[in-house]
Amino acid sequence: MTRSISPARLVAVMASAAVVLSPTIGIAQSGSLNVEIDQTQRVQLRGPAGSVIVGNPAIADVTVVDANTLYITGKGNGVTEIVAVDTIGRTVFQSQIVVTDGAGAGRVRVWRGGQATEMACASSCSPSLRGTSGTAPTP
Repeated sequence: MTRSISPARLVAVMASAAVVLSPTIGIAQSGSLNVEIDQTQRVQLRGPAGSVIVGNPAIADVTVVDANTLYITGKGNGVTEIVAVDTIGRTVFQSQIVVTDGAGAGRVRVWRGGQATEMACASSCSPSLRGTSGTAPTP
């Protein structure tokens, strides 16, 4: 005994199957991601990335660990955007990256006249790789 399926029901079943069977590629991060200078944030993608684009490499950098894992490193104060797309151009990650100095935790700025030296501090302090800034701030 066979049952006939109406064309409308067949279309509905096929559409449901297409949604269920389609690859789950989506944006892994929405909104903004905050990263401190010289610190990293791990991002796990929902699908494999084929390419990664950094809006301003002076603000943030990306290290691709594997097709599904990125590490975003803060390089300079500011805001940029990072986008990862799969091999056919679909977006798998897109986020605004906000890089800040981290509110001074573990850092000290020593002023000698108009010369500032950035110090990295843990159990003791030493000059950081960021070095010095040349001029005093204006009041």
